[in-house]
Amino acid sequence: MPDFAADPAFEAGSVFVDDWSLCHVRLQDDARFPWLILIPRVAAAVELADLSEGERAVLMEEIVRAGQVVRALGEAGGRPIDKLNTAALGNVTAQLHVHVVGRRRDDGLWPDPVWGRGGGQPYRADALDVVISHVRRAPPADRLPD
Repeated sequence: MPDFAADPAFEAGSVFVDDWSLCHVRLQDDARFPWLILIPRVAAAVELADLSEGERAVLMEEIVRAGQVVRALGEAGGRPIDKLNTAALGNVTAQLHVHVVGRRRDDGLWPDPVWGRGGGQPYRADALDVVISHVRRAPPADRLPD
């Protein structure tokens, strides 16, 4: 995917984790929520319609994979996830991307959305390394359990 570059705006609040089959995967640097951002590595993609049918299918599998990873992160941290929020907004950064956020009924913003809300808590360096390592060990989408 030679012409792909993630919008530089993603650098401000997230960190690179991995490249999956289709998506560039980032972790939102907010320790309050396990939160992955999937950015399809397709040049100039802004809307889902900008992806081929095959790319949309892979994106869906990677969204499911990200949800499983987010749930596992909640479990590993002793804070099981009550609800996964999945959205492709793009009002601030037009480049096609999908947020997968783990929410708990006792989180400070429940039931309101997390987007555009200040007060983020960046990960400590040691915790960030553990979370990134956990995400990188997740099985590929084509080997997810049924």
